Amino acid sequence: MGQKVSAVIFEGGSPESLVEKMMFQVRYGVLLDNLDKMKKVKEIDKIFLCTNYAELASEAEGMGVEIIRTGSSEDFHFGRMLQDLINQYSLENVFYVGGASVPLISSEELSRICQILMSRPKVLLSNNAQSADLVAFRPASSINDINLPTMDNMLANYLRDEAGFEMELMPMSLGIYFDLDTPTDILILAASSFTGERTRMAVEKLDLDLGRIIRAKKVLGGYYEDIILMGRIGAPIIAHLNLNLKCRLRIFSEERGMKALGRLGMGEVTALMGFFIEEVGINKFFRYMEKIAACAFIDSRVLFAHFKLKLTEKERFYSDLGMYDRLDDPFAREFTLQSVESSIPVILGGHSLVSGGLWALADEVSEGQNVKILHC
Repeated sequence: MGQKVSAVIFEGGSPESLVEKMMFQVRYGVLLDNLDKMKKVKEIDKIFLCTNYAELASEAEGMGVEIIRTGSSEDFHFGRMLQDLINQYSLENVFYVGGASVPLISSEELSRICQILMSRPKVLLSNNAQSADLVAFRPASSINDINLPTMDNMLANYLRDEAGFEMELMPMSLGIYFDLDTPTDILILAASSFTGERTRMAVEKLDLDLGRIIRAKKVLGGYYEDIILMGRIGAPIIAHLNLNLKCRLRIFSEERGMKALGRLGMGEVTALMGFFIEEVGINKFFRYMEKIAACAFIDSRVLFAHFKLKLTEKERFYSDLGMYDRLDDPFAREFTLQSVESSIPVILGGHSLVSGGLWALADEVSEGQNVKILHC
């Protein structure tokens, strides 16, 4: 079967605000939990961690991980660093993991992906057809045949489009699909029974308001309540909710792939719900939602992009947590305020909320619903 698999993890940044440091604290715990899982996978020969975090590097090195120290965020280029690593170590089978992107993945799932990777001469596996942060590919030298992506979520698409790979999607599961990308994902973890030991310790140190998440879970566990899903909603999560919950979905799916396809960077994002808000205003938008649904999950990044808001990561995170008083932008402030004061639980977040986040909520809620899947 050739060489064993080399796991490559990128985790870095320069957190400054309180909310960014909160994210890092939990991601730190997730990454160490994932390293423990990877160490148990016999198909993984070596683990590389590319990071600019000295403390994380030191702890990971103590676990037998090869550390590649990165420079400042301004000088960082994802594709060039990955290419240099592959060429320097002559890697053949690469399993790339974006930092803390899969906090709930199991060692068994990691092993199955590695087995597929080792069994074929040319293979590309990803966890998302348009914006992947989990990518396994062979031969790794194909990195030299593509334009080097600046971001990891473009890697799988570049390998498919420029190096002649046929992309295969990894089997959908909670472990593959749930991502830790925003504070909302931390709220979901904190209110759930799913977490590793280090992750749980990190989450428990935070003073989080779980009220809206708990209310939303009660709606999901109800009997055919109407639930709004808005933003980059994909077919897998729709199918999963329909299969596992007794609910009625009102879905407004827009701008999938807006990052990977370059639409966000070029300012081309447009949303029907954005035009609707332009017509009726933020207040009426929320009042209408309250009339038709008992709960709403909104990928706010699509609306922010539609209105050409230049929010920092910190500001987006404050919005997710309902901290409207920390937002200077009038639209973001009012939108966040209305979400907090709405009579129904309105959960704001990014793409991870309306994909893996909802998947995790559905899995937890459906445990007591006696829903069976018939395999024909």
